[in-house]
Amino acid sequence: MESPSSLADRYVAVWNETDTERRKSRIAELWGPEGRHYVGDRKVEGREALERRVRESHEKNVRNNGNRFRAAGDTRRVHDTVVFHWEMLPASGDSVLARGLEFLVVDDSGKIVADYQFFPA
Repeated sequence: MESPSSLADRYVAVWNETDTERRKSRIAELWGPEGRHYVGDRKVEGREALERRVRESHEKNVRNNGNRFRAAGDTRRVHDTVVFHWEMLPASGDSVLARGLEFLVVDDSGKIVADYQFFPA
């Protein structure tokens, strides 16, 4: 399995991806077919719903508001879980505008089974 920090970097890259087809492909590389994403009261299941969720976040935060996401460099793994903080910053700056905590459950192949997002962290 890949390193936890590599998984975290690929995860945040999906939310930054501007090309629709490349974003769709990267979602399929990260999440299993029945992958789930939870944030607040929102529950997203399956690749089509994940694609919609990521696209909506990208449009709002990256495309429309000129921001970018990055992993905060504190990724840890215990058995089948990977935990890390992410940050949202202006595209051309280093001021952290928002911070969240990602708790991922991965399968034996390293694909995300469940993604719990805590925002703000």
